[in-house]
Amino acid sequence: MIRIARSPAWSASMLLALVPGALAVEPDQELTPSAQRLENQAPTRVLFVGNSYLYYNDSLHNHVKRIAEEVGPHGPGEYQYKSATISGSRLSHHDVDGLLQPGRLGIDEPFELVILQGGSREVLTPDARAEFHAKAIELGRRIRAAGAEVALYMIHAYVKPHAMYDPGMFDKIRRSYMPAGNELGALVVPVGLAFERAYGERPEIALHEAFDGTHPNMLGTYLAACVVYQSIYGRSVVGIEYDYFGEVPRQTAEFLRRIADETVREFFGRDQP
Repeated sequence: MIRIARSPAWSASMLLALVPGALAVEPDQELTPSAQRLENQAPTRVLFVGNSYLYYNDSLHNHVKRIAEEVGPHGPGEYQYKSATISGSRLSHHDVDGLLQPGRLGIDEPFELVILQGGSREVLTPDARAEFHAKAIELGRRIRAAGAEVALYMIHAYVKPHAMYDPGMFDKIRRSYMPAGNELGALVVPVGLAFERAYGERPEIALHEAFDGTHPNMLGTYLAACVVYQSIYGRSVVGIEYDYFGEVPRQTAEFLRRIADETVREFFGRDQP
């Protein structure tokens, strides 16, 4: 079981305050989401683009879809979700133009929302972060030109026993995704922030695979799905029944849903039903 020394239940602003000199490097407003909601708050055609962080554990898009079918805004059979993933990929590895062609992935109408998830190594060095920023802006503009909205999936940080574990990694993630999302006016989905919050409250509940400290385990994927759903559709996941067909223990599922709900509410500064 993974045990991580984390601080308890940090909000976004509290996490930022932990980094010496952070405010002197980048203004606080760059780390506050500029996009609070999607223009279309009920998309049915959604494309997830990323790597193994998405396709582990029966693929994140399947979990988000099942939650949406339970909670709404649409009913079962009305959602058309697709996931395009490449192992170990960076944003630059994806042929986004090809993926967006109507009919290419079996969906005749254009996607309404594209969620971009970058590679974990894209945040580790200044050069990598600059490349990530430029590519996110480029892809985001091309996605918009195709008629879809854009969301950036803020990844989680490594934990032990990963060889590149760094307790400051999440700050690098935050300072990669927030400026890119704000420049694009894109929705930033605070998955990584939810992982930090969950570990801060319950470090004994592992969200990563124990063998590598990078990929999400089933609980990590469940938490991510709850954050993605609530960020997109603006409806709380507290009280939902979905638990991956009984695979997520009841009390753990309740805890993860609460973490997702609190993270999304605080990150966007909004009330939700």
